[in-house]
Amino acid sequence: MTPGPSSVSAPNSVSVVRAGALTTVQDLGRTGCAHLGVPRSGALDEAAHRLANRLLGNDEGAATLETTVTGCALRAEAAEGGAVTAVVTGAPCPVRLDGRPAPWGVPVRVPAGSVLEIGAATHGVRSYVGLAGGVAVEPVLGSRATDLLSGLGPDPLRDGATLPLGDARTGEPDPGPDAAPWLAPPRELVLPVVPGPRTAWFTPGALRTLTGGTFRVSPASNRIGLRLEGPRLERAVEGELLSEGMPLGALQVPPEGRPVVFLADHPTTGGYPVIGVVPEPALAAAAQAPPGTPVRFIPS
Repeated sequence: MTPGPSSVSAPNSVSVVRAGALTTVQDLGRTGCAHLGVPRSGALDEAAHRLANRLLGNDEGAATLETTVTGCALRAEAAEGGAVTAVVTGAPCPVRLDGRPAPWGVPVRVPAGSVLEIGAATHGVRSYVGLAGGVAVEPVLGSRATDLLSGLGPDPLRDGATLPLGDARTGEPDPGPDAAPWLAPPRELVLPVVPGPRTAWFTPGALRTLTGGTFRVSPASNRIGLRLEGPRLERAVEGELLSEGMPLGALQVPPEGRPVVFLADHPTTGGYPVIGVVPEPALAAAAQAPPGTPVRFIPS
């Protein structure tokens, strides 16, 4: 028989010493709201988010912090003699506790008043800071995720802000890994693509270019989409479609002909044709691909 829930500690919080370039609160996102025009949002590298929670014994849906390239710094605001437990997954980066090196991918006890510094990513783009109990900001439409497109959820972190944490388990943690296994971003991002639904809007040459050409990740990429630089995909049909639903992973082609892979904060509808869809399991690698990474598409 599985033992009952363990006792819980008094709620803790963390204060933001350094917010970083873009640090947001993320969980598994808002499901079932696309008909309202609300994207799913949530962690771009979902596997890294889930792993951070597993390492802490949190529920997988607990909110973490998603950093972008430059990391962040947090001060533990725990009761006297208490501590906050944290772990960093996703893109590897230097981690320091009160200026001293601390492990990446392994839970770290951060005493009250101590500062945990998450440094710049050495590989990849986005690191995930898991905190025991999870970030307990007020949920909106069932999720605590920051959605940069719609503006739902908490604002991106700012220096001086305070984030409440949920109750942390104090008994035996759930069985799980002792540290964070992680595959470094590939030198070349190879993405499977399922053709359609609007392949007829493109020339046969455009389809050959898509699966035979090499693109690169643009610096203009963000949580909404992975923008690509490279050869132009020629249209056979000009004009725009009536707005239609856009799934996660949609490969939409704006008028300039350079495709965009829609990520978690993508719009739920659009009027540019979708030449294909990248299956969701491949999108975590896309979320960790820095600007300049070569990209190839292969038929799936």
